[in-house]
Amino acid sequence: MNIKPMLAALRGVTAYKDVLSRPVMECALRLTTCAAQRDGLGGLEAYTDLFYQLRVEGQPGLGQWLGEALRWSEGPYPMLVQRGDRDPALEQAAKLDISAFELLASVDCDKWLGHLGKLLDSDYQGVLTGLPRWQRGVPFTFDSLTEAYREEGAGQFARYRAFVWDNGALIPVAHPDCPSSDQLLGYNDQRSEVERNTRALVEGRYVNNVLLYGESGTGKSATVKHLLALPGMDELRLIEADKENLGGLPALIRKLEGRRQKFIVFIDDLTFDRDDPTYSVLKTILEGGVERRPQNVAVYATSNRRHLVRQTISERAGDELDRSETIREKTSLADRFGVRILFQSLNKTEFLALVDLLACQNGITLDREELHGQAVAWERFHGAQTPRTALQFILSL
Repeated sequence: MNIKPMLAALRGVTAYKDVLSRPVMECALRLTTCAAQRDGLGGLEAYTDLFYQLRVEGQPGLGQWLGEALRWSEGPYPMLVQRGDRDPALEQAAKLDISAFELLASVDCDKWLGHLGKLLDSDYQGVLTGLPRWQRGVPFTFDSLTEAYREEGAGQFARYRAFVWDNGALIPVAHPDCPSSDQLLGYNDQRSEVERNTRALVEGRYVNNVLLYGESGTGKSATVKHLLALPGMDELRLIEADKENLGGLPALIRKLEGRRQKFIVFIDDLTFDRDDPTYSVLKTILEGGVERRPQNVAVYATSNRRHLVRQTISERAGDELDRSETIREKTSLADRFGVRILFQSLNKTEFLALVDLLACQNGITLDREELHGQAVAWERFHGAQTPRTALQFILSL
C-alpha cells in the first residue's frame, strides 16, 4: 500500500476543498497521515473514528460516501459545469482530485489494519482483528460526475426541493409535505391562478409575487406546497420562512440569482403588528431596494388578513392629521403582491356537497339527511364552512 503518494495526492486536493473539510474526510486524512508517519495509536483512533462517522452519515463504505459528497458538492467545479461554462485549469484540478479520492476509496480495510498491525505491539492484535470493516468500492468517475452536474445540476438545490430558513441557515427538507391533487378540496379557480403564475416562473419569466388570503382552513398553504407535486415543476424549489426569521433573507435571495432552479420564498400565516421591525424587511424582499428581485425568485405568502397589518380603531378614527396616509402605509404592503387571491368560506350548498364527497371517499354510510344535519351542527360549534371543517367532521364519525 503506497501510503505516502496517496497522502500527497489528498493534500494536493484543490477543486474539492469543501469535501476535505467534512468530518468523514477529516478522519480519513488523519488515518492516512498517521499511517504515513508510523503513528500506530493515532491511526487506530482515526480508523475507528472513520467507521463511526460513516455510520453516522448512513453510508456502508468510504467510496459510497465520497460518491455522494462529490455528487452534491457546491465547489467551484460542479458549479462551473452546472452553468455550462469552461475553465481548463479548474477542470484539470478536478480530475486530479477525483483520482486521489478514487485511490483512497479503493484501499481495502484489511490493508489498513494490516499496516496498523505492523506499527502496534502484540497487545493490540486482538483489537485489530475484531474491528469492523466498511465496504470497499469506487462508485464514481470524473466523467460520470461531470455528466450529472451538467444534466441534473449540482449542490443542495439539485439534491433537495424544499428548504426551511431558520435563524440564518438554510435547512434541507428531505421529505416535504406536498399534498396531491386528490387531497385538495375545492377552490379550483384559485389554485389554477397560482399554478399559472408558477409555471411562468419555471419557464424563466419575471412574475408577480402572490398573496393568498382569506378564511382559515381553506387550503391556502396546501395550495402552495402542492406546486412541488405538479408535473413539469422539476426545477421549482420552495423555501419556507417564518415571519420572525426574515432577517438575512435578502442576502440569500441575492445568492439565488443565476441558479438554474426557480425559487418560491414561502411565508405562511403572515400578519404584522403595529411597528413590527420585520415589516420593512419584507418590503425589501418584495421589491428589492436599488437591486431588482432576481428573475428566478418569487415571494408567495398566505394570510387571514387582506391588508396584512393590523389596524387600530384609533387609526381609522383619525386622531392624527395624516390619517389617510397612515392607512395607506398600512395597506401598501399587500399591494406589493401583484397577484392577490381570495379564499372565502364555502356557502352551505358547497359545504354539504364537500361533506358528501368526503363521506363517500371514507366509506361513511349515514343517511344523507342525517349526515347533513350532523355536519351543520358540527360546523356551528367547530368552525366555518371550510374544507378543513368538513374533513374534521368526517374524521369524527
